[in-house]
Amino acid sequence: MAYVDGFVLAVPKKNLAAYTRMSRTAGKVWMKHGALEYRECAGDDLKTKMGMPFPRLTKAKAGETVVFSWIVYKSRAHRDRVNANVMKDPRMNSIKGPMPFDMKRMAYGGFKIIVSL
Repeated sequence: MAYVDGFVLAVPKKNLAAYTRMSRTAGKVWMKHGALEYRECAGDDLKTKMGMPFPRLTKAKAGETVVFSWIVYKSRAHRDRVNANVMKDPRMNSIKGPMPFDMKRMAYGGFKIIVSL
């Protein structure tokens, strides 16, 4: 069964274009090294009345939006191999440095898929 790395973070709207450029580069690197899917999604309909809204979860401030992202792999072992190769890829140097978001407020985790339709 496939494996997913998931991310949720708050990005200042003024930095969304820079974040998108960084994500395009990162996505190309992940896909080159074998990721099956790479998605970055900016918040659009976040004023939900059900559960905990993503802006509250991420402690999004005025002028920020939430980004929800995931990368799909064949398995956890495949994820580990892909990520090791990604970290060695010289293109990743171009996205190091000041991030266009607060890394301390980013949530990340690896997930086993339990339903896939």
